[in-house]
Amino acid sequence: MKAYLLSLGAGLLVGIVYSLMGVRSPAPPVIALIGLAGILLGEQLLPIAHRLIAPSPPIASTEHDA
Repeated sequence: MKAYLLSLGAGLLVGIVYSLMGVRSPAPPVIALIGLAGILLGEQLLPIAHRLIAPSPPIASTEHDA
């Protein structure tokens, strides 16, 4: 949770600095959000694909055969 608050605070600080300097953000907000969504999805694709392709490990039984 602390990382999210730090990230939000950093974003607010940068927004205030941009406003004081009279400049606009480098990318339109919608395009930036779509780009960030793409990054997040891309980060998740490889681990998901790896889990789907890799063979699942055998499940150990806790019951003993008599």
